[in-house]
Amino acid sequence: MTATNFKSPSVLFFIFSLVLLVAVIAYTLINPRPTGNTAPAELMGVLRPAPKPLTTFQLIDRKGEAFGLDNLRGKWTFVFFGFTFCPDVCPTTLSMLKAVNKHLENSGDSDNSQVLFVSVDPARDTAEILDKYIAYFNDDFLAATGSKEEIDNFTHQLAAGYIIEPETAPGEYQVAHTSAIFLIDPQASVVATFSQPHNPETIVQQYFQILDYLN
Repeated sequence: MTATNFKSPSVLFFIFSLVLLVAVIAYTLINPRPTGNTAPAELMGVLRPAPKPLTTFQLIDRKGEAFGLDNLRGKWTFVFFGFTFCPDVCPTTLSMLKAVNKHLENSGDSDNSQVLFVSVDPARDTAEILDKYIAYFNDDFLAATGSKEEIDNFTHQLAAGYIIEPETAPGEYQVAHTSAIFLIDPQASVVATFSQPHNPETIVQQYFQILDYLN
């Protein structure tokens, strides 16, 4: 019988996603919204009990410019954490977000939202590499990275996580990271978490439900 490798990237992705989903559901049950303001059943485990305002953080975007709290204000932002050397989860999720963006374009809502990819692998993902990588999916997508301290600052605020795994060869290693997509409102507060599996039609439907509910 083959033993399960609990340190493999796929297992760690699953553990991150499961822990995040359980935490969101538990928090929702413990801290329900006031009676009379009940969220749709479809948003159970997606919508946070209350918007969580983000505090100051300082990253560097794909053009080498400063990226912080002000860049999140004024639009709804879909945030995904990953790294450009990611073999499967990142390209799959970014392709899915490309489909989400297309749905929003067709509905006339794309001007109200944006997609942000944050690399948790700053040692390899320079601004130049991020720029070329994200443009492959959609040149309008935002991308940023930064120092470990600032990446940790931002990920912790969204309850995301990542682990840099040991090198298998010089400069070669994997990064286990949260596979969820986070939704930030135009006031720069975290309002929802979309856990795996991701379906573009479902996310678009839930996104509009969130807008109707919160507005």
